[in-house]
Amino acid sequence: MKILLAEDDYVTRKAMDSFLSKYGDCDVTVDGMEAVDAFMLALEEGEPYDLVCLDIMMPVMDGYQALMGIRNLEKERNIPKEDQAKIIMTTALNDEKNVKMAFELGCTIYSGKPIDQVRFEQALKKLGLVK
Repeated sequence: MKILLAEDDYVTRKAMDSFLSKYGDCDVTVDGMEAVDAFMLALEEGEPYDLVCLDIMMPVMDGYQALMGIRNLEKERNIPKEDQAKIIMTTALNDEKNVKMAFELGCTIYSGKPIDQVRFEQALKKLGLVK
């Protein structure tokens, strides 16, 4: 599985990278702009990401903007819904407004922080990304 992680907090980024690396190759970015650029490059190289984990509160471009950018890139390339990247929003913003907005913009799963690794792994299984 090819994974893209966008997380600006160093400690969280290192922990998530270590956790996600068990499941595949994990590329790490520190803001939404880098995430969208990495996603676009992967598409252009014919090696798209299977999973994208986006923090919401990041500098330069936040997770919502990155989510929209990624979904727009997929739309521009006419990627069928079933072949689109699974996107998990990882954030401490767990209020109803933020959760609703993330789903409206096209996220697949919303995971609150701190990340519960057991529940996160269950989510990956539910998405069919791990066995």
